[in-house]
Amino acid sequence: MFKTSAFNYHKTKANIMKGSETNPLFYTVYVAFIVALGGFLMGFDASVISGVVGFIEPEFNLSKIQLGWSVASLALTASFAMMVAGPLSDKVGRKPVLKISALLFFISALASALAPDFLILVIARMLGGLGVGAALIIAPMYIAEIAPSKFRGRLVSFNQLNIVIGISVAFFTNYLILKLGQTDSFWTQTLKFDSLNWRWMLGLEAIPALLYFACLYLVPESPRWLIMQGREEEALKVMARTSSVSQAKEDLATIQSSVSQSSLGVEAEKASFKELLKPSMRLVMTIGISVAILQQITGINSVFFYAPMIFEQSGIGTDASFMQAIFVGLINLVFTLVAIYLIDKIGRKPLLGIGVAGIALCMFTLAYGFHSASYQLSEDSIAGLPEQIDKSSLMAIQDIYYASDIAYKSAVSAQIGPQQSSEFESALIKAAVTMNPNLILIAILGFVACFAISLGPVMWVLFSEIFPNHIRGIAISFVGLINSAVSFLVQLIFPWELATLGNALTFLIYGSFALIGLFVIMRILPETKGKTLEELEEVLIKA
Repeated sequence: MFKTSAFNYHKTKANIMKGSETNPLFYTVYVAFIVALGGFLMGFDASVISGVVGFIEPEFNLSKIQLGWSVASLALTASFAMMVAGPLSDKVGRKPVLKISALLFFISALASALAPDFLILVIARMLGGLGVGAALIIAPMYIAEIAPSKFRGRLVSFNQLNIVIGISVAFFTNYLILKLGQTDSFWTQTLKFDSLNWRWMLGLEAIPALLYFACLYLVPESPRWLIMQGREEEALKVMARTSSVSQAKEDLATIQSSVSQSSLGVEAEKASFKELLKPSMRLVMTIGISVAILQQITGINSVFFYAPMIFEQSGIGTDASFMQAIFVGLINLVFTLVAIYLIDKIGRKPLLGIGVAGIALCMFTLAYGFHSASYQLSEDSIAGLPEQIDKSSLMAIQDIYYASDIAYKSAVSAQIGPQQSSEFESALIKAAVTMNPNLILIAILGFVACFAISLGPVMWVLFSEIFPNHIRGIAISFVGLINSAVSFLVQLIFPWELATLGNALTFLIYGSFALIGLFVIMRILPETKGKTLEELEEVLIKA
């Protein structure tokens, strides 16, 4: 059984007085912000590849599956890290795991930038994936464990906010490096922003990774983890800095009782994955698995990690595609802020309902926009293509009307070969396509906005809330593993889907998944706002 320690009165009083000197809310926000910087690195590391794929495909002569692998390899090792990070954090603490994550981000950034071939690039990306998986699991868990219940939704959403800031910064720096590479200034030429553009895109992450590692020394360990280790005095010291002294003592007693009832004190047996299979866990595991799958299967990482490629399919060209990707990041940021404002006001379930319904509508709009496109090369459009393209071979398909992107791309590849058709795909589409690119832009931005107010932040808030204290690390690791595994598959096959199924059918599939998911979560998901983690455990875990 859990044994309540007898505190050294004078030492504890001094610790509490020291903690009370800091404004509790300010201190909690300060700590949550630092920890959530892991989300920034995750967002940057994951989405920076969106600007890289167009350059590494011809440079390393990649197939569509290899191209998908260069993106999805990060998610593969993130899945493994999610499985390990939770139990590891239960053993050694939340803070040490976050430090390891920061170091992995740093090593991955340098190795990716210096990669001499495709294999080394993938290995470097996989190292970054270990950091992504650990940060994605542990950062929101830590924040939920240190935050007061009435602010928990907003503070946990800091992690998602930092993810979208990281995504936005990656889109912006990709575009900036692309434009710098097109200038003739001495310093940009010296640093080779033109020939080494994608390497600069990947290498920039080393700077915030080092900053994150240093800042982690400024935050304490999770008080709930400390209590589970029998270190109540340290836990009370931390809790007294995040709330009033009286509230800290009350919360300490509540958590002690919860841990004691779970028979998981310092002398108790460690939690295991078998506990997730108990009948009492059926409801929370069903919720966790359903939301974990839904967040990825609607295609969000296809948009984030292939944004310029998607926009190129509408015929706007490479530079404009990179510019529109910045809009994706900005919309994601703005609506994540909206979600943070609303999540503790209107609740988790309404946000999910509104957002997922909007996701389905936007995906169906994308499917319609690409389905209505047509492709036809004229004499003038062929003449305007880059000089490197074998224009004489394209004369064979001049003025032929193609009703789908699949038919057009196949015809072009048959005339000039897969290497040239892949390298100059953006220019070839721009020369032939007739469609409404503004409809595509609006639908993509609408999709991102709907995701940002719902599945983006709400999923991680729910994960940090619904699982019992004593197995929260293992449970979040398990559902996080499922989330990452689905993400890996979506990222891996997306280039293949565009090349084989076509743009319209690909987005139609995503929209259909969103409709199914909307029905499921509206039926099974209870509201969790405003309740302590211990209150939620009493409601959700059936005896």
